Amino acid sequence: MNQPEAINVAGGGAGIEVESRSIDYIPETERHARLGSQGPFWFLGNFHFFTISIGFVGPGMGLSAGWTTLAGALGIMFGTVFMAFHGSQGPEMGLPQMIQSRAQFGYRGVILALLATLFVFVGFNVVNVSLITDGLKHVFGLDATVAAVVAILAGALLSIYGHDLMHKAFKWALIVTLPLYALVTLALMFGAGHSASATTAAAPAPALGFSWIAFATQFAIGASYNISYAPYVSDYSRYLPKHTSRRKLIAAIFLGASLSGAWMIGLGAWLAQQLKAEDALVALNQVGSSMLPGLGHVIVMVSVAGFLPIIALNTYSAMLTLLTGVDSIRKVKPTRRARVMSIMAISAVVLFCVLAIKGNGIALLNTFLVLMLYFLVPWTAVNLVDYFFVRKGRYAIPHFFTPKGMYGAWQMRGIAAYMIGFAAMVPFFYVYDAEAQKEVFVGYFARLLGGVDIAWLVGLIVSGGVYWLLSRSLDLQAEEKIIRSMKESDFAAIAQRVQDER
Repeated sequence: MNQPEAINVAGGGAGIEVESRSIDYIPETERHARLGSQGPFWFLGNFHFFTISIGFVGPGMGLSAGWTTLAGALGIMFGTVFMAFHGSQGPEMGLPQMIQSRAQFGYRGVILALLATLFVFVGFNVVNVSLITDGLKHVFGLDATVAAVVAILAGALLSIYGHDLMHKAFKWALIVTLPLYALVTLALMFGAGHSASATTAAAPAPALGFSWIAFATQFAIGASYNISYAPYVSDYSRYLPKHTSRRKLIAAIFLGASLSGAWMIGLGAWLAQQLKAEDALVALNQVGSSMLPGLGHVIVMVSVAGFLPIIALNTYSAMLTLLTGVDSIRKVKPTRRARVMSIMAISAVVLFCVLAIKGNGIALLNTFLVLMLYFLVPWTAVNLVDYFFVRKGRYAIPHFFTPKGMYGAWQMRGIAAYMIGFAAMVPFFYVYDAEAQKEVFVGYFARLLGGVDIAWLVGLIVSGGVYWLLSRSLDLQAEEKIIRSMKESDFAAIAQRVQDER
């Protein structure tokens, strides 16, 4: 039999190849990634103008830059705890994140969680591309449709080549953007860009201060932003060796994602307060141009180029989610052709949504991040409670690939915990349309709390608690017997069967 094809984009030697794996198990022989790549990878995951835009939310609600920076940093760190712990599942199981969720929701029941995560991946790219087109139109006058098509196609191409090329693209994007964002930060501290903003300001802006509603909203958006990475992380850590240190991996992901996230949100907050910025790319252009003619345009172009791997990140994980969903209904051969077709279909949907949804990118960002948190919180609570407190990392991996296995087609414990947790969140929802400046939906308890949104906290506690209680009836001893009876050949057989199907 033929052995699985070598994949070596980042390491030289074999050249650039299209990744052969997708929703299948990664054998130990193909675990070529390095722990040292995870910190920089997730640092860049937040190190871009999208995260800067999150820092505009607080000042837009009357919160000062200092309070916005604090709320954003605390929210980012809170959300990063969840994404970092999800990351440890990749090397231990060698599977994409949403395949693992079959243990909690069942082979077919996982579709419930898949719909939520697919909404996040596609929605993120819709907002991403909207921010790009808005910024490029304001700075260069570029046609929005052309900019959207180019950005989406670039992201699709990177995601088609897959894991290794994406890691390499992230590394180079960090190298070129880090010095420029450091320069912008220092320049802003010394007053760069102020004279330009003074001439364009239509009227004096109201004084910014403190508001519990604004602080809680900024915290929740920061938390949701990095909790949203929870369904991604294992996808990009599953090529690490199985016995990678869990503690070191969690620390690397946490430090990378939280440091860059706090930095960029803080930068956005000060751009909003001092320059009255409403568009991240326009603000970066303004600061750069105040230092040196033409530098602003360079910063904008590098920022957009460095952001393209993020579009690929969403597209790649959306592809894994889509294939998992289809496979849960009808068996899918995870071939390269299936990967490419899924990526092209997802990219087409994103382009359609970008062109169909007209509106301010920052307003879309604000509303989307809040909605995203509502859908993801019950899932992440169920998944983490199962992994760390119920089954404690012990799974029968071959059983993830059949509805007749140990985890069955439907796992009502996980489904019930998700639904109960989501229902418990509804009275605490606070959805606000920043563009129309009106409330869309305010739950009963959110109204009593004066608009402070703690739905995410309710969802974490209720979903996690309900799942833990329901899981006390699981026969873990029987599961352990099955796991111990498995041999390395069982895992190798999964990979070999998939390779033969190709």
